[in-house]
Amino acid sequence: MSRGTSGGTGGGLLVAGTTSDAGKSVVTAGICRWLVRQGVKVAPFKAQNMSLNSFVTRKGAEIGRAQAMQAQAARVEPTALMNPVLLKPGSDRSSQVVLMGKPVGEMSARGYHGGRQEQLLGTVLECLAELRGTYDAVICEGAGSPAEINLQRTDIVNMGIARNARLPVLVVGDIDRGGVFASFFGTVALLSPEDQACVAGFLVNKFRGDVSLLEPGLDMLKNLTGRRTYGVLPFQHGLGIDEEDGLRVSLRGSVRESEVSSPVGEDILRVAVCAIPLMSNFTDVDALAAEPGVVVRFVDRAEELVDADLVVVPGTRGTVRALEWLRERGLADALARRAAEGRPVLGICGGFQILGEHIEDEVESRAGRVDGLGLLPVRVRFAREKTLTRPVGEALGEPVEGYEIHHGVARVTGGTPFLDGCRVGEVWGTHWHGSLESDGFRRAFLREVAAAAGRRFVPAADTSFGSLREEQLDRLGDLIEEHADTDALWRLIESGAPTGLPFIPPGAPA
Repeated sequence: MSRGTSGGTGGGLLVAGTTSDAGKSVVTAGICRWLVRQGVKVAPFKAQNMSLNSFVTRKGAEIGRAQAMQAQAARVEPTALMNPVLLKPGSDRSSQVVLMGKPVGEMSARGYHGGRQEQLLGTVLECLAELRGTYDAVICEGAGSPAEINLQRTDIVNMGIARNARLPVLVVGDIDRGGVFASFFGTVALLSPEDQACVAGFLVNKFRGDVSLLEPGLDMLKNLTGRRTYGVLPFQHGLGIDEEDGLRVSLRGSVRESEVSSPVGEDILRVAVCAIPLMSNFTDVDALAAEPGVVVRFVDRAEELVDADLVVVPGTRGTVRALEWLRERGLADALARRAAEGRPVLGICGGFQILGEHIEDEVESRAGRVDGLGLLPVRVRFAREKTLTRPVGEALGEPVEGYEIHHGVARVTGGTPFLDGCRVGEVWGTHWHGSLESDGFRRAFLREVAAAAGRRFVPAADTSFGSLREEQLDRLGDLIEEHADTDALWRLIESGAPTGLPFIPPGAPA
């Protein structure tokens, strides 16, 4: 049955969480997919995202990959409106601030929370209002926990948005971690009366076992808080798609626990990804993990490269720092040995720059001229302006699409052309993120890798990364449709939080 709002400002919902990684991103995507299947014109929104896993829209704006994934779940084109503020950490204490898809400078955490964040509230609310004026519903994702009492004064992504935009809030809790009832209660009890009035109820995520055993606790939680639970989602493997941070192979489970389908040929193919500091867009290897017979793992020791058929040096927000890390751990020497032996290495974005001859950096690390690994004839100079593009091309006889996010400008002085980079022997380098999602190109590349590695590996002829992604998004929609009270969820989206919700002391500290 098709649903829709009565006109004017569209409905909305804020999906908050008791903690980081409670499942806000996937729940938001699942609600978007459920709604669009009901005929609702829906869009995702996250006011402020802190992530090194980003994406470039068709208009050249950089946003979080989670919001791009949620837009795909909603079957709409991602735009900067859906993630107006993106913070990209460059150290433990500072981040690059990306506003409306463009970088506007580096800022310390103290400086950002000391005033800059509050200044952005108007921009964030304008973006949300524009989306709500265009779509029937906007499903917003919060960040971390809404009960971070040290940050509530400057909040523009959790209750600050809910309060100003009059959004009902659904709090998601990861029961697999334990302590979910205390987390639900404590989250509400640390909010001000005004903010508590926005919190409509709860959603339990990653439940294992018999739901009937959980129901008494849900009843007691309702008696304690006056708020109901809108659903209990069962635990399912392989749903961590486009994570904001962390090491995860999205389509085949988590690090070192990848579920691998049987190979088409006689051999499997082993891929080792160097887990460099400030790693960005680690989802580039998801398409490899989606291939039957390909085992992907993240590594941080030189000996773990020995049995790998392909080593990937991924992107990073700290190219010079990552280069030093590779040298300190002996991984740089191991990569050089691989290159000399004709064993495959692929560098992507920052990883491509690391494989070059030298880097001149007065922007990111301000380290000046630094020698690279010298495995590719490439010289890199960091520019203040960031390259944000969606290139299309051809490689290995196959069409390829990708996206670029980098300050480093590469000058290629030799080798065989490869996308925007080059290839020397079995060492490959490119700035293009997402290129391995092009099915024909990925298969051709893996055939080259298998031949160089001496493996009797054969890529599956019918693996479609796009289809696998759609299947995942449908699984998220199914979770919401089958395990949440969707009628009650729609009432929240359309009409807001119920009136008369009780205040739970003590409330937010003064």
